Amino acid sequence: MPKYDCLIVDDEEALSQSTCEYFNMFGVKTFWAADEKDCFDFLAQNKADLILLDINLGKSSGFEICKKLRNATSIPILFISARTSDDDVLLALNIGGDDYIQKPYSLNILLAKVKTVLKRYRGHIDILSFGNFKIDFVMEKLLDSDGEVKLKSMEYKLLAYLIQSKNRTVSKEELFQNVWRDTITGDGTLNVHIRRLREKIEDNPNEPYYIKTVWGTGYVFETD
Repeated sequence: MPKYDCLIVDDEEALSQSTCEYFNMFGVKTFWAADEKDCFDFLAQNKADLILLDINLGKSSGFEICKKLRNATSIPILFISARTSDDDVLLALNIGGDDYIQKPYSLNILLAKVKTVLKRYRGHIDILSFGNFKIDFVMEKLLDSDGEVKLKSMEYKLLAYLIQSKNRTVSKEELFQNVWRDTITGDGTLNVHIRRLREKIEDNPNEPYYIKTVWGTGYVFETD
């Protein structure tokens, strides 16, 4: 099942699209749904770790959607609304909302809130081990029994992204957008970085155990 960081449920198309594009640009994989039907259709086929939910959604209400979601999931739900009454805020929180953010919102502040909630919800991991290696996400270093394994900046970013997406196929397009932060990086550049990483972490780079190629799609970092 495809996995997203954030689902925006809001019928304001221009605002939602710009928020979606901004979040994706900064590595928070986001999808937009315009109404209740689109929301539940999406969740039937995909997984999201957080939902940004408007209150006024045409014929449906964000309050009712929240109640239905709370019967099935405990993921964070952040209400986003131009409604400012205390009654609306209290109702949103009492039915299972985790926060209430008023419109108009600042994209960078909203992104910071979302990242903080995602970090708390997932449980932040400072160090992750695989095989004889440890990756330190705070110091941004790869370590083995002999000390630090020297990685160039982009090699570390690529490895960290793959590890954080472990056991999930990551497309080349996703890596271009979220690691290089552009869509013009070519396959050749990616292939070189993958080869260099394999040479540093694989016993046999030609038969990789960790970073495996999914032909025609991208790569997957596999761990037990």
